[in-house]
Amino acid sequence: MSEQEFTAHPTAVIDEGCKIGKGTRIWHFSHIMSNCVIGENCNLGQNVVVSPDVILGNNVKVQNNVSIYTGVICEDDVFLGPSMVFTNVTNPRSAVNRRGQYAKTVVGKGASIGANATIVCGHNIGRYAFIGAGAVVTKDVPAFALVIGNPARQTGWMSEYGHKLKFDNEGIAVCPESGQKYQLTNNQVTRIA
Repeated sequence: MSEQEFTAHPTAVIDEGCKIGKGTRIWHFSHIMSNCVIGENCNLGQNVVVSPDVILGNNVKVQNNVSIYTGVICEDDVFLGPSMVFTNVTNPRSAVNRRGQYAKTVVGKGASIGANATIVCGHNIGRYAFIGAGAVVTKDVPAFALVIGNPARQTGWMSEYGHKLKFDNEGIAVCPESGQKYQLTNNQVTRIA
């Protein structure tokens, strides 16, 4: 870990054994705990906690007041909105030590999780999924899905650029910003062009 490869505010605490990629920025009062891996060009806002053994890919954006607990893996280009929450134990009790029983949660490439959303551990978020602000995710979310509410329910599909997709009778949709085409087949979305 070389100070010239990434930038950390003087109030940030970075424990031994972390791997932090080139161009990453860590802001005020954040704590990066031992043995976590943070990719290149990430941005971790104020008051962010990254617990031991967490893995963040490249270009992950973590907004203020987010705790990323052991068991979480975020692939490249993930966005974690302000004050969103990950859990890591399904049945926590203060008097019962459940270290070593942390459930794994994988957030797929390009997924966005809105402000104040909660991701209950053990549920994976598909590539380019979009979790609305305040949603409570209690089951796996498919790739490109838009989910909102408590408990979170799917209300549509999103493009890689974050636009709601409108499918025609043949199951084809076009992103209004990028022009990328998507196919909806058997309740799964894939990008076709």
